[in-house]
Amino acid sequence: MKYDFSSIMDRHGKDSIAVDLGGFQSLPPSGERPGVERIPMAVADMNFPLPPCITDAIIDRVKHPAFGYFAPRDEYYKKIIDWHKTQNNVHGLKTEHIGYQNGVLGGVISALNIFCSRGDNVLIHSPTYVGFTHSLVPNGYHIIHSPLKVDAHNIWRMDFADMEKKIIDNKIHAAIFCSPHNPCGRVWERGEIEEAMALYKKHDVFVISDEIWSDLLLDNNRHIPTQSINDDARNRSVALYAPSKTFNLAGLIGSYHIVYNQYIKDRLVKESSLSHYNSMNMLSMYALLGAYTDQGREWLSELREVLSANVNYACDYITKNFPAVQLAKPQGTYMIFPDFTEWCKTHNKTIDELYNAGVYEGVFWQKGTDFQAPNHLRLNLALPLSRIQEAFRRLEMVLK
Repeated sequence: MKYDFSSIMDRHGKDSIAVDLGGFQSLPPSGERPGVERIPMAVADMNFPLPPCITDAIIDRVKHPAFGYFAPRDEYYKKIIDWHKTQNNVHGLKTEHIGYQNGVLGGVISALNIFCSRGDNVLIHSPTYVGFTHSLVPNGYHIIHSPLKVDAHNIWRMDFADMEKKIIDNKIHAAIFCSPHNPCGRVWERGEIEEAMALYKKHDVFVISDEIWSDLLLDNNRHIPTQSINDDARNRSVALYAPSKTFNLAGLIGSYHIVYNQYIKDRLVKESSLSHYNSMNMLSMYALLGAYTDQGREWLSELREVLSANVNYACDYITKNFPAVQLAKPQGTYMIFPDFTEWCKTHNKTIDELYNAGVYEGVFWQKGTDFQAPNHLRLNLALPLSRIQEAFRRLEMVLK
């Protein structure tokens, strides 16, 4: 490969909550084995170096010694338009459809504030991304969960009957649609999105489509933008994207929305501006300009190969060595979300005891309780394969 996905990058002392414990994750009472090297598999960022095209773009701009007030360059919008045309076969996207958001979750709340009142119910699939919970609840919204179901082919599916019942019973007029889904890693098929959007149209439900993971697809799966389904989907939805997940730029902030309905767009821009915090960081703009290039696409293509291989290794390892652990193989993202319900029963252990035992061995994973899935654990596989192999060597000692 042209790019380096195998070297172990030392992130200690470089402001990473994935390896330097702080507000996100603390040690359990059992602590960790003395001298053990931590393997970061909890926080959803990648342990790979950026492609040079991004750092070059940032460094080139930093050489100029002024960072005053600015407006997004025309090139910023052109790069986004070209990226979506190339990656997702999106045509007809224009500058006026695109707007900056200071993080996807900020965009979610701003979008909800358009058509909802505090105290309203919002439909979200569960397992539920913890960021949705931590954003909606403090802002006064009530989350109504519609559980995803694992079918006979071990694939997560939407339960459309449950969705419709929840919409009717709870008088719901706003839903968050996570595509690809975090933490399940499901890449929705066109027919599934069509059925969901038909249901939302039937009951006049406004849709916020979080598509931040849309570039990170595994094993040749293909992302279908929610807004590409039909004209009604284009006109009842706000779609949210960011290069941060794709290129590991979360520390720079910088997301954007795509909204085709001018009425919704005007209200979203107004709502996002009220706090006076929805302002672009200049360096995040240059990061996007460097990322959304041919070199960025080349790096992403190699990254997808690496992530697919990592996920295949982990899933095969779990299937072979831990028969009591249930796992629906993800089709996108770089997270796996195994279910330890049967393992806990078989071994007479709680999920907390298992979690603590993993952390003791230096494997920092994340509890499924944060995602409304109390017997699951989430693991990040965006790190060199040698680290994944070592993590599973340690987990085999714990699980066996």
